[in-house]
Amino acid sequence: MIEIKHVSKAFDHTEIIHNVSFSVQKGSIYGLLGSNGAGKTTLLKSIAGVLKPESGDILLRNTQIYENIATKETLFFIPDQPFFFSHYTLDQMAQFYQNTYSRWDDGQYKALTTLFSIDPQKKLQKFSKGVQRQAAFILALATQPDVLILDEPMDGLDPVVRKKVKSVLISEVANREMTILISSHNLREVEDLCDHIGILHQGRFLLEKELDDLKSGIHKVQLAFKDEVPQQLFRELSILHQETRGSVTLSIVRGDEQEVRNIIQPYHPVIFDMLPLTLEEIFIFEMEDVGYAIQNIMD
Repeated sequence: MIEIKHVSKAFDHTEIIHNVSFSVQKGSIYGLLGSNGAGKTTLLKSIAGVLKPESGDILLRNTQIYENIATKETLFFIPDQPFFFSHYTLDQMAQFYQNTYSRWDDGQYKALTTLFSIDPQKKLQKFSKGVQRQAAFILALATQPDVLILDEPMDGLDPVVRKKVKSVLISEVANREMTILISSHNLREVEDLCDHIGILHQGRFLLEKELDDLKSGIHKVQLAFKDEVPQQLFRELSILHQETRGSVTLSIVRGDEQEVRNIIQPYHPVIFDMLPLTLEEIFIFEMEDVGYAIQNIMD
């Protein structure tokens, strides 16, 4: 549905995005991850048609997005700091979007306003950051977008509201096959929502996979041996990270689970556990593998 082909974007002769290519299928939720300054926001703004790439193509249903009004009407972008007109109420912003988007659904707007318990007659500037973000979701979803692009969407939301937002988003994907592209530092939230993941570092993709495939391709392995630790074993494994805790060696290993087991078992460890990793752990170890300091990865 969305195709990004060899896209590069620069500011002041400094290239922020370098020859990025990937696609997002209809009805999927795609998580865009990366270190601070990786170029995520620049890439999202380019996909939303806010910025024009120096080179490459960004297509929605095989049509260029940039400066294409008809295509942009089916897409909605919520930036990390949602924008509202000065002194406007939620109802006034709704009227503006109703005049702008032909697919505006007033019933959806009223239902979401009730769900999130927002006073539509109160000026949005007087609301907290979290309530303003809820207002942005209400307005976005009432336009009935085919594609929703979200930059740090859960920032400022309390756990109850986060649960509501996730429920609404999943419902829209299930009922209308809405496509979502989401960037967030909250990897636990991304893990709950997304079915596909791309990791961006210094403007380039480190990897891009379905979430299930990503999780099945990297493992936390705990090993202990009766006698001396066989170093040859670790040379046979693709290790991203390793540390020793007493007699136990903890390794983060990339590869097929059965292949990893087949390598380890002939060495007869007295302790052998393969444990699942969270998306946050996978992200940290993948970043560490390219030399990015772990303490700088997350806000």
